[in-house]
Amino acid sequence: MMYISELMTGAPTNERCPLERRMYETLDKLKIPYERVDNDPAASMEECAEVDKVLGTEIRKNVFLCNQKKTTFFLLVMPANKSFDTAAFSKKLGVSHMSFAPPEKMLKHLGTTPGSASVAGLLVDEDDYVQVIVDKEVAESEWFGCNPGINTSHLKFKTQDLLQKFLPKIHHRARIVDL
Repeated sequence: MMYISELMTGAPTNERCPLERRMYETLDKLKIPYERVDNDPAASMEECAEVDKVLGTEIRKNVFLCNQKKTTFFLLVMPANKSFDTAAFSKKLGVSHMSFAPPEKMLKHLGTTPGSASVAGLLVDEDDYVQVIVDKEVAESEWFGCNPGINTSHLKFKTQDLLQKFLPKIHHRARIVDL
């Protein structure tokens, strides 16, 4: 059985990876309240569902994509249970031949590895290479669940704080799409 801590508030006081620390520092600086848990590595959305129960909200699926030339990048944030159709999504955005971005591009642009993609990684994307695409269902939800750049911790905060405070502060804007 997967270890999941009790629900906590505030940034952790023990040693954390740099991206995770930066995420908590940014939320605190913006006065965005959040709750969090620590957990064994969550390698799948099924394992995230266990975390959902403790957090009281759904951890969102994050998909890191790119165009064929690997020059344009997208972070798609969608409900965990929604299936993803690359061709339909490409058509909706008007980008041909979209695919999953390679791990080295994820590390470069989001500062993390596959299985840990999250809006926290946008803190690394200071040159705005990554376009943020948020499913309408996620944008209309009260709570937003994600990891802070590593899949051994998860947090929740208000979706409106993501869209109106966090993303603008780090110079990103979410494009809302109905998938």
